[in-house]
Amino acid sequence: MKIALLQCPPPPADPERGLLQIADAAAYAAKDGATVLVTPEMAVTGYALGPDVVAALAEPADGAYYTAIADICRANKIAIAYGFPERGGDGAVYNSVQLVTADGTALTTYRKTHLYGDVDRMQFTAGATLSEVVSLGGLRIALAICYDIEFPELVRAYALAGADLVITPTANMVPYDSVCTRIVPARAEENGIAIAYANYIGEEGDFIYCGRSCIVDPGGRDLARALPRDPVLIMAELPDRRAHEGAHLADRRPDLYAALTMPQPARET
Repeated sequence: MKIALLQCPPPPADPERGLLQIADAAAYAAKDGATVLVTPEMAVTGYALGPDVVAALAEPADGAYYTAIADICRANKIAIAYGFPERGGDGAVYNSVQLVTADGTALTTYRKTHLYGDVDRMQFTAGATLSEVVSLGGLRIALAICYDIEFPELVRAYALAGADLVITPTANMVPYDSVCTRIVPARAEENGIAIAYANYIGEEGDFIYCGRSCIVDPGGRDLARALPRDPVLIMAELPDRRAHEGAHLADRRPDLYAALTMPQPARET
């Protein structure tokens, strides 16, 4: 499967501009034979906008953003994983990514579960469940968003569920470049799983985005990587099934570290 990643500036609270960036990238990616295009986090609207703006721009998972993306998918015969602010049926606003197939079907939607700092907590409600693992283009795919990938338990859970690829829209900023260069390859290698990590460039509010979008194979090696400041579309071929590199999954000892997932007990004062 050929995967394409869009590295671009965030649209300034302008969904029309955001959708145009995605449509242009989809057209180029499809011409080069890509099966799926991955955008950055909140690519339709921009990310660091403040709670009032995000709430005003939020749409349900089957709303106007989905309709526009589905049209782009059908027009270019390419699947798209795109980030957007989702208005849930409960009225809450979520930081979400939706994977839409080449025929315009919404395959799955995931809500960011690990909220990053005040910027996320002021704007969003945390998702309550991990991504389901879905099949597309010969691969089993799970979804994550930005800060999620920094938690080893999340990617390990996806690997144990049989995922071959974790698609990860992100809005990672300076000085956290090490996430792109160290953590993402480590998550891939320790789980024998590919990761597609699509980041922004440019500035938004107080943030300077660090780029370095990458497609990493199950051995933690770069298949494609963008430079820090360039708007670019990067692409790479992924194998049709997990390469099963390393022995980490087979050699793990869950009996020794089950406590890692238990709540910390309250300390006596």
